[in-house]
Amino acid sequence: MINKERILFLRKELSIHNHNYYVLDKPLISDYEFDSLLEELNSLEINHPKYFDHNSPTQRVGGGLVSSFETINHKYPMLSLGNTYSEEDLLDFDKRIKKLINNDFEYVSELKYDGVSISLIYEDGKLIQAITRGDGTKGDNVINNVRTIKSIPLELFGNYPDKFEIRGEIFLPMNGFNKLNNERKKNNLEPFSNPRNTASGSLKLLDSSEVSKRPLDCYLYHLLGNNLPSDNHYTNLQHAKKWGFKIPNEIQVFKDIDDVNLFIKKWEIERDNLGYEIDGIVIKINNLSTQNKLGYTAKSPRWAISYKFKAVQAKTKLISIDYQVGRTGAITPVANLEPTLLAGTIVKRASLHNADQILKLGIRINDYVFIEKGGEIIPKITSVSLKDRDLLSTPIEFIRNCPECNNPLQRFDEDAKHYCINQLNCLPQLKGKFEHFISKKALNIDGLGPETIDLLFKNNKIKILSDLYLLKYEYLLPLKKDGKKWSLNIINSIEKSKQISFEKVLFGLGIRYVGETVSLILCRNFNNINNLISATYEDLIDVDEIGDRIAVSIINFFKVTSNIQLVRDLYNFGLQFTYVNQVKSNLLKNMNIVISGKFIDYSRDELKSLVEEHNGKNISSISKKTTFVLSGENVGPSKLKKAISLDIDIININQFLDIINS
Repeated sequence: MINKERILFLRKELSIHNHNYYVLDKPLISDYEFDSLLEELNSLEINHPKYFDHNSPTQRVGGGLVSSFETINHKYPMLSLGNTYSEEDLLDFDKRIKKLINNDFEYVSELKYDGVSISLIYEDGKLIQAITRGDGTKGDNVINNVRTIKSIPLELFGNYPDKFEIRGEIFLPMNGFNKLNNERKKNNLEPFSNPRNTASGSLKLLDSSEVSKRPLDCYLYHLLGNNLPSDNHYTNLQHAKKWGFKIPNEIQVFKDIDDVNLFIKKWEIERDNLGYEIDGIVIKINNLSTQNKLGYTAKSPRWAISYKFKAVQAKTKLISIDYQVGRTGAITPVANLEPTLLAGTIVKRASLHNADQILKLGIRINDYVFIEKGGEIIPKITSVSLKDRDLLSTPIEFIRNCPECNNPLQRFDEDAKHYCINQLNCLPQLKGKFEHFISKKALNIDGLGPETIDLLFKNNKIKILSDLYLLKYEYLLPLKKDGKKWSLNIINSIEKSKQISFEKVLFGLGIRYVGETVSLILCRNFNNINNLISATYEDLIDVDEIGDRIAVSIINFFKVTSNIQLVRDLYNFGLQFTYVNQVKSNLLKNMNIVISGKFIDYSRDELKSLVEEHNGKNISSISKKTTFVLSGENVGPSKLKKAISLDIDIININQFLDIINS
């Protein structure tokens, strides 16, 4: 009993010190003293395994590998918030609330953390589940990984409800992110791209001991349950703080939307001083009864909204411009920049797209330029700082010859890009065609990637696509040390690709303007490759969705003798060039469907196949013709805003499955 009592005492003592250090930032003992107590507890637990507890402080180091995560239904759906980007939108939100309720109300304003949503379930004061957002109705239980985050309490203090749920955001502070990347650079590893993606990727790791090495943190901001202390959101969070949760100090209550707007403006300026990333402000009705009265739309709560900050800008110097050659011969100018920190990542390069964009920006070498992240992801140059310009600088003249093969470039009517038309002897084009052909959306040949393609080119094993089907195990074996398994995998994958459907083979040929959707339309309408090769311009444009540009591109492709020979060779090797109709029903007939976000149980390709199996049409952009948006986790804010503005239905995966299973 003495051992048990000591174990229980140490667990409680370490939990208190952990809370003081990671939540209150007021340590009462030194790191050495803490580690000594932890070591003693660990030793006692090893010697007395009958007293094991998942929520012991010793379990924060991680418990090794799991094969997969358990999927769990959310008791309360984790809906996305509607987004607003201007003061006018915020005032409209306030007017809508006042129309729906007559009594006075308060707003709670909170920072919008740029991390990963998590829902924590506690029973009898102990953490029992930690569920990701998933598709909003169900998510993964990542409790083993969450236990490693020291600011999340495993056991609570004080007078808490028997069972409740608390939601928040797991994130990676900037100092932890930078330290992590410095360690990776020392070990010759590729640095992580940004804190949010690193936090998200960490939660998906199957080895929790690896997660414990990532300095993740967590703020909690929403309490759910039947026996909460108060009918007031802000008050409930203050109670949660007493139970041991890390509740943000920046949360404020306001009676007027103008004060909310001042709060937004304050943090738009001060967000860089926080030490972690935020991308906006969340505004909620404070009273829970009022929240319930306002209710929900199919997409989001009516009682809350997210104000998104404008993209972060940075100023840096343009050092030089590289010209990249794509698989279609398209030339893309890329700006080389003095490395600069932008929204949590070091930016060194940005696409300049084409000659027209360079002309529009009026950009010159050694100019200081303003960059921002389009959609918070892709760096782009937005303007030039003319006051910093060198007076001796001269305008940029776009290159006239291919930077790889020196072939003269051409520019076609109504196309903003320049092209190298030396398709047969321009190395980046040749390699690009292979990379496209073997990609997951085309022939899906495992074991072949850019590095292997380079290796095969260097050893003169391939030059045209059909050469892949001449490769043999004994040809590959000498190319790699201990390459038996590698060689066999490639040969087996190439053989397996002969069963890939016609529409994917057609897409893999890389005909300009013929993407996945167009390939499927062509296969459905022309049935086999011979019919497509012999199709006239009129035959092609008679097909719905096939316009002038696509029709001309297809005809020009099949005018080239080497392309016809390639098709013949691939046909003789056994690839599929006849369409097999896989439509199972007409449940989605005449429906234009946009799939956006991430899904737990399905890949985007699987969902697209389901749409096609039920005679629906996959489209990439939202317009008035869109029937509905199939929404997963992390839908792009611009897509969401456009769908809402056009009053287009947004459905989740369960609603979609109900439709196709009806």
